[in-house]
Amino acid sequence: MLVVGIEDGSFKKGITKKALLAVVLFKGLEIEDVKFAKIEVDGLDATEKTVKILNKWNFEAVMLAGVSFAGFNIIDPTILFKKFGKPVTIISRTKPDNKAVKHALHAHFRDWQTRWSVFEKLGPILKVKALAEENPLYIEILGTDIQWTKRLIKALTVCGRVPEPLRVARLIARGLS
Repeated sequence: MLVVGIEDGSFKKGITKKALLAVVLFKGLEIEDVKFAKIEVDGLDATEKTVKILNKWNFEAVMLAGVSFAGFNIIDPTILFKKFGKPVTIISRTKPDNKAVKHALHAHFRDWQTRWSVFEKLGPILKVKALAEENPLYIEILGTDIQWTKRLIKALTVCGRVPEPLRVARLIARGLS
């Protein structure tokens, strides 16, 4: 199965203008390809740059490490799903606190409603354990059901509790930042 993992690199708010976005294509448990984009910290270009990269690949599913990258540069998973017709899973290591997110957006962005609208379109936050001995992951899914998503996460999780496409995307993005 061809699965894309997307994660951002490190940045310093107020100092770094752009952050690295790593987009990794996995075939099973092997890296098939890696592409990068530089996205604006707290900008609005992450969705557009992700679509541009995904247009170059054939894939069967997308895994996002949340929806906020480079601060509050939002990747809209509904746009990815509509454009490519492939399931999108948003995976978080900790339970998302959308009340705190909304408060932060409202406090720091004039266009907070545009950014917040992405969060409002997402489904319920579900808990999934990839490995019995590990803490759960928190997921939101588009374009498929929980059973298919659980099987996918379990099949791609071999080192820790995070599926390889996201784990590797994080390592690459943080290593190059």
